[in-house]
Amino acid sequence: MRITGGALAGRTIKCPDGVIRPAMDRMRESIFAILGDLSGKSWLDLFSGSGTVAIEAASRGATHVELCEKDKIKIHTVLDNVSITEKELGVKIGCHFMAVELFLKRCKEQFDYIFFDPPFPYKFRLDLLKTAEKRNILQDNGSILIHYPEEDPLPDAIGSLYLADKRIYGRSIVNFYKKN
Repeated sequence: MRITGGALAGRTIKCPDGVIRPAMDRMRESIFAILGDLSGKSWLDLFSGSGTVAIEAASRGATHVELCEKDKIKIHTVLDNVSITEKELGVKIGCHFMAVELFLKRCKEQFDYIFFDPPFPYKFRLDLLKTAEKRNILQDNGSILIHYPEEDPLPDAIGSLYLADKRIYGRSIVNFYKKN
């Protein structure tokens, strides 16, 4: 896996052992191109895997970056990837190794961007979005992005969130939700 843009463009990221479904380079590059400059923004990467999306956000200017991954097998690799990034960019990336559902229930911060990338067989995507909306962890004018398979569609509105954009990458879809 590689970083597709920003200060670390082209840098290779270690892939951890265990099951991982890295966000495709083309999809990641497209998402970040849509979002534009992240300078001074905050980013939360949920179901982080190797930490690539969080590192990509930092590479593109995000100054407050957090990630969450529950798979204990991935901890060492994630910490290695993050440590190198922090040294190169001087941006601290907060790492939380727990279930995303628990993290969302405990989270007291707000973020400009929240990226959900649950495994494709995961059946509780809508519940995650409802929890994030109810817990008010999205900043005003922020965006929640969620990556999911085409055969498991999501609604256009969830509480105060509305579908602002949808991008299709083969059988993968990324919805961009904003607050009303």
